[in-house]
Amino acid sequence: MARLLADRPADTLTIGDMVRQLGHSHGAVRNAALTLVRRGEADQGGTGQPEFRANAKTAAAAQTAVISPPGTHSPRAQAATARTTTPAAATPRQTGPIRRAGGQLYHPRELADLPDVEALNRLRDADVPVLLYGPPGTGKTSLVEAAFPDLLTVAGDGDTTVGDLIGEYTQDDAGAYVFQYGPLVTAMTEGRALLIDDATLISPKVLAALYPAMDGRRQIQVKAHKGETIKAEPGFYVVAGHNPGVHGAVLTEALASRFSVQIQIGTDYDLALALRIDARVVRVARHLAHQVELGELGWAPQLRELLSYQKTEAVLGTKAALANLVGIAPLEDRDAVAAAVIKAVGVKKIAPLTLGKQLPASAARQPPGSTGSAHRGRSR
Repeated sequence: MARLLADRPADTLTIGDMVRQLGHSHGAVRNAALTLVRRGEADQGGTGQPEFRANAKTAAAAQTAVISPPGTHSPRAQAATARTTTPAAATPRQTGPIRRAGGQLYHPRELADLPDVEALNRLRDADVPVLLYGPPGTGKTSLVEAAFPDLLTVAGDGDTTVGDLIGEYTQDDAGAYVFQYGPLVTAMTEGRALLIDDATLISPKVLAALYPAMDGRRQIQVKAHKGETIKAEPGFYVVAGHNPGVHGAVLTEALASRFSVQIQIGTDYDLALALRIDARVVRVARHLAHQVELGELGWAPQLRELLSYQKTEAVLGTKAALANLVGIAPLEDRDAVAAAVIKAVGVKKIAPLTLGKQLPASAARQPPGSTGSAHRGRSR
């Protein structure tokens, strides 16, 4: 890694660039690059996808680099070595907040006795696809973005087509039709991670185009573009998101069987308290979530709604934020949510945030030199 950067001192390289040059797994390259940065032997930049560059210490680090024997750089070989020779405690544990590509912080959670981002990177190195499922707003997408800085995302819905995944012909500025590759092809050719968000809203016929890339073939045929065969580069990885409670979401047997690991994601209410969200509102959310588990209710505020509450409270005040929390609940659950808020907060009544009557014109809005001032001037 250090030698590659030292040989190209003027270049900034992404993890995908280095994967293609070295033939290592994505996780191995990522860990090595971050190790060099921590030691001060390389520099990291980039506002979205991280980029790495040699510095004054990189060349010296390259002189003592350990070169492993041929045949040990494939993703499967490295994953097998890690599982059999590396104790879990020896792997760097990312427990502090991670800044996602958009600038937001992600706070890692425990998964299988590991930080969740670390667990996902291990699964990627072993080429084990993951399905994350749980209510909207619990942090599924945030986790994947924090774990994989090279992520591409497909936002699935009932209108998603094969062209949205693989690509389609589009008209350029000159009027000619050119084939524009989709995110699946890009992720395969660049060795990047691909998130199929809300995968269970996508038609099974459309998802079938993805499956050959995920199995032992690791390739697809682009029938719309001369029958071209696309092969997956090392590092290509698929993770999917599923919201079971969303209308129209169907987890088919064909889709479920493609994801060997399925992880339930719920709201971390302790994190909500640590983020200084009103403890009374967090208590309401916990109570409502328990009712959802018992089948007595269909909706409870998740972390996304709790963070929105906090922002609304800071801008409009507690009363308006509570009213908004009630108002965003589904109509069939709104009375139960309002009752829980009333009990926890101690107010007599709470209703959805609503526009009131028209305000009277304010004298304070009159421009300087208005008629009132002029009259006073003449009276003197």
